[in-house]
Amino acid sequence: MEENFKSGFVSIIGKTNVGKSTLINSLIGEKVAITANKSQTTRTAIRAIVNRKNSQIIFIDTPGIHKPKTKLGETMLETAYGTVADVDVILFMVDALKAEITKGDRIILEKIREANKKTILIINKIDLIKREKLLGIMDMYAKEYNFEAVIPAMATKNKEVDTILNEIEKHLKPGPAYYDIEEYTDQTERQLVEETIREKALKLLDEEVPHGIYVETEKMQERTTVKGDQIYDVEATIYCLRNSHKGIIIGKGGKMLKKIGTYAREDLEKMLGIKINLKIWVKVKEDWQQKDSIVNRFKTNKN
Repeated sequence: MEENFKSGFVSIIGKTNVGKSTLINSLIGEKVAITANKSQTTRTAIRAIVNRKNSQIIFIDTPGIHKPKTKLGETMLETAYGTVADVDVILFMVDALKAEITKGDRIILEKIREANKKTILIINKIDLIKREKLLGIMDMYAKEYNFEAVIPAMATKNKEVDTILNEIEKHLKPGPAYYDIEEYTDQTERQLVEETIREKALKLLDEEVPHGIYVETEKMQERTTVKGDQIYDVEATIYCLRNSHKGIIIGKGGKMLKKIGTYAREDLEKMLGIKINLKIWVKVKEDWQQKDSIVNRFKTNKN
């Protein structure tokens, strides 16, 4: 390890659907956070690790800032704000399409001021606005807080990855590698299964249904086939809020559930590097978003 090796934790915070998870995946170079064109996709603080020659950067992708309507929503908000005080650097991500600083962004700015942490502003989706508008947005935010840097970005294009990583590295302190250099996330294989299935449901189902689901991995067992190939037998359950949602998730003749399973299996085989035999069931668990026994699973341990 280099003598001047640096390490530290970086929180990405911003409103829902601003592109945080997409940016995380771009920075890591691996798919660690699920993405969907729907709000409140991320529910927990997901850690993702970038190993560089002179540093190890641990990113924490947080749930989007929103007005909570359930205990689950309150837990997500608590998780997002809770990471701000415990990290070395904050990436504050905003939407270039918003000409004014929104109420939600002002609340985040206040939390950043309270934490008094080194903060880098990421202005995402700049490809959707004109340059003169971007300059106005940069100036507007510069008047609100003394950011270490302001970086215009297109999270879907991977163009600013080195710029962002270099800027973060400048503000880290000397420290050890907290994770093995081969690791890129602290999620277990069970969590990856659950999040991948949920991602496919988010992308394939209508707006109301996917936000009322959570996924549990019931079984993960590796075996050798008669041909000598290694395969994972994976069984998971999608829980939803009501019977009408169950019917939508399964679809006519089981077509929707089959599609969710097929897409999830394809992604998981790429991530885990092994053949997957995936079986998914759907069950109703009414009002689970208000039940502490379930919601507590989404709470995050601090560093």
